Amino acid sequence: MKNITHKNVLIRNRLGLHARAAVKLVELAQSFEASVTIQSENKEATAESVMGLLMLESAQGQHVDVKATGPEAETALNAICQLIEDGFDEES
Repeated sequence: MKNITHKNVLIRNRLGLHARAAVKLVELAQSFEASVTIQSENKEATAESVMGLLMLESAQGQHVDVKATGPEAETALNAICQLIEDGFDEES
C-alpha cells in the first residue's frame, strides 16, 4: 500500500511560484523517494517539472494543495510545505 499524504499551504512570497522558486521546489522534490504533485485551483502539476509548476500561475496569497506518495511521502511533503511557507527563502 502506498503512503499518500497531502497538505494545503499558502503562497507567501511576493512573486509567488515564479521560475526561481519553481527550480528550488523541483530540486527539493527530486531529493526524495516520493512522487509529489501541486494543485492550484483546477490545475495540477508534478513537482518535478519547472514548466508545469509555472503553468499553475500561483501568486502570493493563493493556496496550493501539495500531495505526496511513496516511501518518503511524509518527509517530502513536510520539506516542500516548509519551503513554500518560508517563502522559498526569499525576502518578502
